Amino acid sequence: MNEKKLLDQCDHPFLLRLAATFQDDNEIYMLLELALGGELFSVLRERHRFEEPQGRFYASCVGAAFSYMHNSEIVYRDLKPENLLFDDVGYLKVVDFGFAKQLADGGRTWTLCGTPEYLAPEIITNKGHNLAVDWWALGILIFEMLVGQPPFCADDPMDIYQKILRNRVTYPAHLSKNAKDLLARLLVSNPVQRLGSLKRGPRDVLGHAFYKPTDFPQLLRKEIKAPYVPKISSPTDTSNFDDYEEENGEDWSRYNDKRQNLFKGF
Repeated sequence: MNEKKLLDQCDHPFLLRLAATFQDDNEIYMLLELALGGELFSVLRERHRFEEPQGRFYASCVGAAFSYMHNSEIVYRDLKPENLLFDDVGYLKVVDFGFAKQLADGGRTWTLCGTPEYLAPEIITNKGHNLAVDWWALGILIFEMLVGQPPFCADDPMDIYQKILRNRVTYPAHLSKNAKDLLARLLVSNPVQRLGSLKRGPRDVLGHAFYKPTDFPQLLRKEIKAPYVPKISSPTDTSNFDDYEEENGEDWSRYNDKRQNLFKGF
């Protein structure tokens, strides 16, 4: 019901649209917009990393979506390439609002949820968190797109958490000065000092020099040619997605290269 309520409030080109809902005695059903281009995760895995213009294009879509959501005090909390789908012209749609929450004005929440590699330090330490966690996650996404892996990696989630709390990021030489500067300002352990949480809010992020080549009004109108356009042969073509068996006989080995979510508490 929370997911349905939040999706009902949103109308943005880079958020998956809720078309209608239905219910019976046991379930609620959500009819969602189709985004048949597949996951950003799959394309990134195939190419390993993106050149900066392509990474910036996708980071612009996500940044614009977060700016819109944060204007309504909605924190997303589940950013990762697996939750970013391509539409038919190669623009991104943020999907899966299962962990999204609308905060009271200036409020915080304490739910431990998200994907280990993308958790902000304040979520791990359970000190309460707010909209700032999305800007940390955007920094992780940009790093992963431009480098090929997140900045804090390990096989054991506890090791990932320790690396996040230590926050020692190594920036490869191929990253531009502007990319490094933006990442350094997003991946700040103290959420009060993190870009996006300062006086100008999202404008500080989208106005950073890294985003200077992006014309956001054109982007929102989808007038910029996307760097990758998926091949979609028909309105029912699902070939851009992996095939999974039905739930009762699921082949879990297919999930081995995908990150799983955590959820604990409220």
